[in-house]
Amino acid sequence: MADFAQLSTPDADARAHSARLLALLRAEIEAAGGWIPFSRYMELALYAPGLGYYSAGARKFGPGGDFITAPELTPLFGQALAGQVDEILRVCVSASAVIEIGAGSGLLAVDLLLELERRGNLPERYAILELSAELRARQQETLNSRAPHLAARVHWLDALPESFSGVVVANEVLDAMPAHLVSIRAHAEGVFERGVTSAPDAAALRWADRPAQGAVLEAARSLALPQPEAGEYLTEINLAARGWVRTWAERLGQGALLLIDYGYPRAEFYLPSRANGTLRCYYQHHVLDDPLWWPGLVDITASVDFTAIAEAGFDAGLEVLGFTHQAQFLFNCGVLDCLARRGPQDSADYLRAAQAVGKLTLPQEMGELFKVIALGRGVEAPLSGFARGDRVHTL
Repeated sequence: MADFAQLSTPDADARAHSARLLALLRAEIEAAGGWIPFSRYMELALYAPGLGYYSAGARKFGPGGDFITAPELTPLFGQALAGQVDEILRVCVSASAVIEIGAGSGLLAVDLLLELERRGNLPERYAILELSAELRARQQETLNSRAPHLAARVHWLDALPESFSGVVVANEVLDAMPAHLVSIRAHAEGVFERGVTSAPDAAALRWADRPAQGAVLEAARSLALPQPEAGEYLTEINLAARGWVRTWAERLGQGALLLIDYGYPRAEFYLPSRANGTLRCYYQHHVLDDPLWWPGLVDITASVDFTAIAEAGFDAGLEVLGFTHQAQFLFNCGVLDCLARRGPQDSADYLRAAQAVGKLTLPQEMGELFKVIALGRGVEAPLSGFARGDRVHTL
């Protein structure tokens, strides 16, 4: 984790922006009786209109932002993923459509469309569900500059469609859904939920715990969380991600959800050794452990419990079509063939691309931390992306 003393202080405009969000948070806390669950704090910190991290105008992706996603590293990620999208589209007799959730800078949309065009299977419609006006503008700019002949094929959505058949792509979306924080304490009975309250200092917020109730308590009890011998066991439960999957299950006719994110099967997520949970924040390519630091200026994420995602889909009528490490998925989808098309192996372009593939696939990089899960209806398994190394049995 980064030492806060080593971080550059946000400039005056950024501090003023954070102060406006802090005022909104304090008003929300006061209206709620002095305490809000962390899930509500995370929701406002990331998505409050005009103020949240993702809904305001600061640059998030790439070298000049706070983090780099796979599509920012290399177009080979999108080209390999297109192989799986292509396969699913060819069996969706009722529609030829793709919806990308939270398209970031728009690079993944460009790479998918160009590769699907090369394969002779352009979708009739490519939609992007993006709530940030700033990111929509950036996505349009990216499409117009990198694939102008395909830009008219893309349109933007304000909400999930009432019904849909085709492929839904969500890369690093689930980790940014608001999560509940729960705590099990040594020598104390019950489950506690961590929330946020106002500090006496008007410029600060602080943590406060309350006994967990309702759906949070029920979910925590179902997990049989480790009982620590000393201190506490703190972890996350993401009810929003489960609800999001169920909502898609209600809308999906024929097709599949391709969900790519970092996380673990449940047996690996709630290990006794993971006593501090997986919550983390990103600011200027530094990893922080305090989500209350300058709200609105830092990204807040938590790893995904992929077992919960699979259960939510299965219980809502979807089939679990595959689950594996990102590295295995990309190899199955032909990422090395995509790399080979970059030209002579001694060329600078090829060497840069090979280095990026290494970052996507090496176990110590993104290869094993990131996972891919496919949930669908009316699509026969196994899909090619999971033909080797499928790990559904670990869910």
